[in-house]
Amino acid sequence: MELSHYILLFSILAPLWAISYWVIPYFTTYGELRQYPGPWICKFSNTWLALGARKGKKYAWVDWAHRKYGKVVRVGFNHVSIATPEGLQTVYAHGNGFLKDHFYDAFVSGVPGVFNVRDRSEHTRKRKIISHAFSPSAVHHFEPHMTTNLERWVSQLDKIAADQGPDGYARVNLMPWCIFLAFDIIGNLAFGAPFGMVARGRDECESALDGQPVIRVPGAETLKRRGEVSSTLGLLPEIRSFAKYLPDPFFSRGIQSVRNLHGIAEKAVARKIEATKGLEDMSDNDKRHDILEMLINAKDPQGNPISHQELTAEALTQLIAGSDTVSNTSCAIIYWILHGERAKPGTVVSKLQAELDAAIPANGPIPKHSQVKNLRFLRNCINEGMRLHSTSAIGLPRIVTAEAGVSYNGQHFPKGTVLSVPSFTIHHDAEVWGDDVDEFRPDRWLGLTLRQKICFNPFSYGPRACVGQNVAHMELALIVGTVFHRYDFTLLQERLESHEGFSKKPDECYVGIRKRERVNSHLPSFCARGD
Repeated sequence: MELSHYILLFSILAPLWAISYWVIPYFTTYGELRQYPGPWICKFSNTWLALGARKGKKYAWVDWAHRKYGKVVRVGFNHVSIATPEGLQTVYAHGNGFLKDHFYDAFVSGVPGVFNVRDRSEHTRKRKIISHAFSPSAVHHFEPHMTTNLERWVSQLDKIAADQGPDGYARVNLMPWCIFLAFDIIGNLAFGAPFGMVARGRDECESALDGQPVIRVPGAETLKRRGEVSSTLGLLPEIRSFAKYLPDPFFSRGIQSVRNLHGIAEKAVARKIEATKGLEDMSDNDKRHDILEMLINAKDPQGNPISHQELTAEALTQLIAGSDTVSNTSCAIIYWILHGERAKPGTVVSKLQAELDAAIPANGPIPKHSQVKNLRFLRNCINEGMRLHSTSAIGLPRIVTAEAGVSYNGQHFPKGTVLSVPSFTIHHDAEVWGDDVDEFRPDRWLGLTLRQKICFNPFSYGPRACVGQNVAHMELALIVGTVFHRYDFTLLQERLESHEGFSKKPDECYVGIRKRERVNSHLPSFCARGD
């Protein structure tokens, strides 16, 4: 057949395929969704939402759509976004029978982990296996690992702070240093050893797949690209199988990052397993009590250990959740605390430091969690920072599985509809939070309304909520408490710009930093060590 014949055949079949794939379902399968407003192209495909993901601004595009069209907006051919606190209870609550959408299939590398598994019974099995690793008693054992890495981190920040300019402050971009710290902490907690980013002062991890030679890759950059490409391909499953061949390097680089990230987990798991050989008879008191050790020793409901593939998948989940979300959130909280102080001098930082000074000895290196976990103003600052930044900013998609569909506020959504509630949008809803919704005001947390309590959604909601949120709360309290107890800052940028993969990441956070005069502690030197 000549080339011209192929072109003619394609010109006939392509429109027919498009009509059958997009146009006919608009009138039939998803005919009930025609009543919901939204960008025109969203009536027929996920292209609009995927383009927002490709540009790293899906959360902002969905927020714009809600401001333009209202609380209930069609953002995909079968996807409706509900931007109300009550929507959280409809979409994510226990017992509603919803499943995670096929969107999550794009995040599977190897076998599904607890984050991206879609089958309900399989998720229950996985959650039972790993939940003991995040029990209160288990989390208590994590604190020494966090403290060691924080000591190493502030040793580096002390050196930076010593290089003061004419104004008495040293200039630093905190975002990379928050990344280095979060990666090292989760390396310690999930794999038995830090990645050594803080000590080296650069974003670098070892990666190895299927017995191939070890390569060094930028961990945070790899994670960022993986989130971007998976979020995009999750919305366009029809191109997933050949995406790496597309001329846009966004896809080929992103897919390679998926492999590299899996290789980081593979390498770290292999190193941990090798380190534990011959230590099976070690007493419980002498064991390290990190997440991966608990998973290695875990049993499923039938008493069987989890497979190596599943072990790697769960370790990868912890790597992503423990590094990406904590680094993004801690950096954003520091920014918003300083932004609030700049907007209303004397109302935020001095109050926070007075609370910290009363709880933490002046000559203590790193605060204990017991010293900071119940500090009211610190917690209010952390909550307000999480509300304004919303690291988990997108609406996490759930698919309606009941034959009868589901109703919300008098509106009916048929089986097969994808529903989500965008955290960024509800966290910035003036009807919920008041006219000062865009201001950093920690004292708003002293008297929340019931609707505000429902609305706050930093760790998702219901049976698929973040299993590691207790660890995250501990980490954030220690990080934020440490830096504001130890340093004075001045904010050197007007806005916090962000880019979204799966989570929302600050682009940069430039501050002036100097050591506070009341802090005279002498820390051990960790800077030459990588573990």
